[in-house]
Amino acid sequence: MKMPPFLLLAALAFWGWLTDFLAAGLIMGALLESARFTRFRWELDDADFNRIWSFCVLLNVALAAYVFTTNDPGGNNAALNAVNSSALTATRFFRWLPMTTWAFVVAQFFNVRPSVPLTSVSLVLRWRRRQGDGTFSAQYHNISYAYFIVCLFSAGIHSNTGSQIYFWSLGILVAWALWALRPARYRFWVWLAAVALVLAIGFSEMVGINRAQQLIQNFNAEWMARLFGGRTDPLQSMTSMGRIGELKLSAKIAIWLEPREVGRVPSYLREASYRNYQPRKMTWYAGGTLSDFELIPGESDESTWLLLPAKTNGLNAVNIACYLNGWSRELQAPEGLLPLPSGTARLTKVPPAMIMKKNSNGALLAAGRGLMIFDAVYGNGATIDAPPDVNGTNRFDLGVPTNEVPALQAVIDEMNLATNLNHAQTLQAVEHFFFEKFTYSVWQRRERGVRTNATPLTRFLLNNRSGHCEFFASATVLLLRQMNIPARYAVGYYVHETRGTGFVVRERDAHAWCLVWNDATQGWEDFDTTPPSWVAIESQRTAFGQWFSDARSWLGLQFAKFRWRQANFQQYIFWALIPVMLVLLYHIIFRRRGKMGMRSQKKLVAEKNHWPGLDSEFYQLEKKLAARGVPRQPGETLADWLERALTAPGAIAWREPVRELLQLHYRHRFDPAGLRPAERAALKRQVEVLLGKIAANFKKS
Repeated sequence: MKMPPFLLLAALAFWGWLTDFLAAGLIMGALLESARFTRFRWELDDADFNRIWSFCVLLNVALAAYVFTTNDPGGNNAALNAVNSSALTATRFFRWLPMTTWAFVVAQFFNVRPSVPLTSVSLVLRWRRRQGDGTFSAQYHNISYAYFIVCLFSAGIHSNTGSQIYFWSLGILVAWALWALRPARYRFWVWLAAVALVLAIGFSEMVGINRAQQLIQNFNAEWMARLFGGRTDPLQSMTSMGRIGELKLSAKIAIWLEPREVGRVPSYLREASYRNYQPRKMTWYAGGTLSDFELIPGESDESTWLLLPAKTNGLNAVNIACYLNGWSRELQAPEGLLPLPSGTARLTKVPPAMIMKKNSNGALLAAGRGLMIFDAVYGNGATIDAPPDVNGTNRFDLGVPTNEVPALQAVIDEMNLATNLNHAQTLQAVEHFFFEKFTYSVWQRRERGVRTNATPLTRFLLNNRSGHCEFFASATVLLLRQMNIPARYAVGYYVHETRGTGFVVRERDAHAWCLVWNDATQGWEDFDTTPPSWVAIESQRTAFGQWFSDARSWLGLQFAKFRWRQANFQQYIFWALIPVMLVLLYHIIFRRRGKMGMRSQKKLVAEKNHWPGLDSEFYQLEKKLAARGVPRQPGETLADWLERALTAPGAIAWREPVRELLQLHYRHRFDPAGLRPAERAALKRQVEVLLGKIAANFKKS
């Protein structure tokens, strides 16, 4: 069925109008419709269509690479633009389909036969054809309606502003296309009523889909962002204290570090710290809300963020790659806490379109791209944490739950600390006490003979004295507070595993420790009382197939770099495809001419090999006589040459039989009627007899 006139022009104009390619759509549609008014046609065969389709496929691949590496949607909200780039990767690809497949449709419209081979659009059918399966070899189809559907589909990929223009325009174009296909046995009003009914049903479905889209669109990217792992909550940290059984953590790589100086990395990467402990829930709280986070202004280059502008001396740098595993409903973007070394002064080489916030507990909340790769410049001394709250109503940094006080006081009495110890000596004594009296364990058993109202932390301090880092960190914070030393509970990661010139941090390296306030330096210091054996114990818990897990994590990182435009090679992918496309285009345009030349040569050879009379046996006789020393001269006729060649005394007797054979040869060679079967057999038989006589004569001589 032929396409109604100007329907494709209208469809391409409709597509261009909605996708901001109106000029391109009008030009493309006008060129296609011009095929109705011109006799110019190509004579394309199946191989030509295969090449044109391959070129269109390669063009689509190049487009996918292009939008994947340049997916900046623009706009005012930078964080929202970063996450919307994931949608643009797909939407731009499908939106440009009418443009990237247009060459294939043009080839059909201007071909002598206005159809394309079915095998050209399917690699499977091509393979089956090469294997000798001719089922689909002679099947040709007009793809005008298929291209019409592609145009309507691509036109639908646009911002949903709540307008109904697309739906009703789509209905008009579809009705226009169906008008040419309507069955003649039904009256016009019946057909019109059926179309109206379908449009009414479609309109109701559109309304329902719009409502469903509003419900799920906020969760789509959120689910994707959380595939990379768990999220650290900046407001609370629920511990595993009191849980019976073994504490298991994944060996999946969560962070990659590359220090500026080989081997020099921070021991701890802190994500957040907390001040208020609730024993009943066994949870630490930050003591505030998300509104406590204040926006950090970035530098003019949008790649540097100053956290401590006055801190400039004695600094180190480390490159950190991590994921933002949370989701901001407010910004509609990936969000998460950055794992930073203590005393970080500034962040450099930060990806653009980022938003940074910090709170008084030293947590840095970033929103933007799902993968963060940046340089953290850090050093000893000042941190972004606020001074301890020791005089306020809540006294968060000195607060101790009343039901934990007896156990804490018992431990202090057991340590028997001298009253004249300075800050460093006190911390050394506390650290030595935990190292000597406690052991690290990821297994928690149910204890017998212990008061049922005793908290897990009390049992840890007074009874089993074995536990994981959350026990040690919580006990240390509360113990120091009981000794009137401000302290906070910190969570993050411990760095220890090398990988090449850098380091990797696994999820099982998640760690909790204590932050203690030093009055002399007026700053917070990392203080870890977990026995050092915990690192060896966790490292020994190597899961089966960890190498596979590491490879998967590495591939995930490379994909994330590519996805979030964090790799230098991204910008070259599209340009690397251009030479390949040019080579393919060269073959499409110029190889056909060479192919036609090869066809002409093959045709000449075939005509030469199948010229009438070339199979005459008389040529064998000519060859045999020439071997006697009388070769035929250039331009000499067979008759003249035979008169000269048969003058020898022994050959005169062959003159008459040869003349008769020459007459049969001439008729076989030049007579359009040729020889009758009996005469053709006589020519062959008599030549064989005469060849035998000549051979016998050669032997005698």
